[in-house]
Amino acid sequence: MNTYKTIDVARIFGIHVNTVRLYEKYGLIPKPKRHSNGYRIFTDIHIEQFRLARSALQVEVLQNGLRKQAVDIIKVSASGDYERAAELVKEYIMKIEIEKENAEEAIEITKDILSEISESDSASKLSFSRKEAADFLNVTVDTLRNWELNGLFTVRRLENGYRIYTEKDLQRLKIIRSLRCANYSLSSILRMLKALSVNPDTDIREAIDTPGEDDDIITACDKLLTSLSDAGNNARFVAGQIEKMKKMKSENPPFTHQTEIK
Repeated sequence: MNTYKTIDVARIFGIHVNTVRLYEKYGLIPKPKRHSNGYRIFTDIHIEQFRLARSALQVEVLQNGLRKQAVDIIKVSASGDYERAAELVKEYIMKIEIEKENAEEAIEITKDILSEISESDSASKLSFSRKEAADFLNVTVDTLRNWELNGLFTVRRLENGYRIYTEKDLQRLKIIRSLRCANYSLSSILRMLKALSVNPDTDIREAIDTPGEDDDIITACDKLLTSLSDAGNNARFVAGQIEKMKKMKSENPPFTHQTEIK
């Protein structure tokens, strides 16, 4: 089995040597053996574990514990328990698929609600207070306030300054609630709603999953469908890495070489 110095590992992955040490500190790679002079000795197993860790963390999916699951997989693999790591990857992939289904379902719900809005009687005189609207949607008043502050909707006000919500407002709020429950970001929802206001025939799926060129900061939830798909692909790569390292471990005896690496 090949051996590497810290600087070699850093060069292979284009990272700083301190980053290599941080991977070791946080248990993301197996603890390397050391020469009598204190130099770390990395092996091919470490290189493959680095590839596993960097792939697992490449997509910043945070919702519903996905990030923690990814970190758990890395640490269990680093410990050499490849059987358990393989089981964790299967659970992780299943969770990603559930999140993808929820995200797709929210888009279908959005389409249904938009269809209802277009077919409804726009002259309806029913109205609701902010508290009544929040209760109807089963969200908090603070949530409605946050959505409004972020520009997702505006409501009419009475002469006394109180907000008044119409049935059409509630339908729009249903869309926002459904998409938020599926973990779409506020900015992606706003982007989609703006696109729909310009063109009612906008492809909802494309609009909500495609950040604008002028967006300064883009998170995983700003392109949720793409991010979840990428996370699934990376998870399958991780599964392959685990099997690869499991085979490498069985074919190579424990590394005990203690001579100085120059």
